Amino acid sequence: MAATAFHYRAVGADGKLRTGVISADTTTLVARELRRQGLTPVYVGAEEKKAFALTLPSFGGNRRRDVLFFTQELSTLLNSGVPLDRALTITTELTTHAPFRVIVSEILRSIKGGKSLADSLALHPLYFSDLFINMVRAGEASGSLGGIFERLSEFERSRDELRGYIISSMIYPALLAVVGAGSVFVLLDFVVPRFASIFDDGRMQIPTPTKIMLEVSKVVQDWSWLVALIVIGSVVSFRLYTKTGAGKLWWDGARLKIPLLGEALRKAETSRFARAMSTLVANSVPLVQSLHISAGILYNSRMANALKEVAQGVKRGEGLSQPLARTKMFPVLASHLLTVGEETGKLDLMFARMADIYEEETRSSIKRFTSIFEPLVILIMGLIVGALVLSMLIAITSINDVAI
Repeated sequence: MAATAFHYRAVGADGKLRTGVISADTTTLVARELRRQGLTPVYVGAEEKKAFALTLPSFGGNRRRDVLFFTQELSTLLNSGVPLDRALTITTELTTHAPFRVIVSEILRSIKGGKSLADSLALHPLYFSDLFINMVRAGEASGSLGGIFERLSEFERSRDELRGYIISSMIYPALLAVVGAGSVFVLLDFVVPRFASIFDDGRMQIPTPTKIMLEVSKVVQDWSWLVALIVIGSVVSFRLYTKTGAGKLWWDGARLKIPLLGEALRKAETSRFARAMSTLVANSVPLVQSLHISAGILYNSRMANALKEVAQGVKRGEGLSQPLARTKMFPVLASHLLTVGEETGKLDLMFARMADIYEEETRSSIKRFTSIFEPLVILIMGLIVGALVLSMLIAITSINDVAI
């Protein structure tokens, strides 16, 4: 069996990027040969790549992909002993998204100007969260930036995988509902009016179901523009209201009460909170500060506010599990797990375990929701379309009876 020519990108001991081609049977053998030559493999594959693209799943949104790429690159390079400034230079060279390349270049200039990496990242809050910046600050203080970026890489990857799963799971049910509603509108606005011409003869007795169908169709024809305006206005007003503090607080609370979906959202937020706390606590970020940072990355404002209450309880010396249970915003199991973590002195491991549990629970809850929602939409649309068809059949039958 002939050997395959594999393209590679690797970093040498001097921090410079090397590219080339090596013939071997597998990528593992290529990586082994590169390490034997004192090089750290960055990419090995059958096709030449200009960036570290193979390791980047598509999560939707350039910003998230850019941050994940940046984190993975620095994790690989720093753990290989490449100096920070050189690692950032290589990352700039490998970044294919032009706007983010500018961001990385600005971070590099800021570091060369005497600022710390954390302070340099803080200049770009749209890309780097408080959690990210505080983790980097802790890594700089402890001299373990490589390990910090490895943890951040795992955090960003797991968070975006969960987010991607939720979005992809909800696309089909939403599409199904839109297509169903569109089908009913087409029937009422185009098909039924043409069918109604059969009854232009005023002497013909119209069956009651058919009469109702024709009246609904007439309303849709005459007032659909007004209904559309009302719907659009309601959606815009709702969006504007939920962007206010009171509106967001109300909507976030209401979402948690939606059957099945609310529980899935609660578990998703719990897993996000636990993953962040695991990353922060494991790197010696103070507990109260960790809680405030974790509250800042939650999407649900009610659960975020609950974490601020928990932080106040920690300040009063009540520990973590009891204040968390008192909020009644997080699943009961979460406080029990944290009780065990406090008793054993392994809070970081317990937070990691909690994150794993609730990520899996979120997937199960989303699956349960979609397994009920999809057939429910099909059933409702089927009943509506069936009622329309039945009304037409009754009318046709009545015409035949009159003719006889």
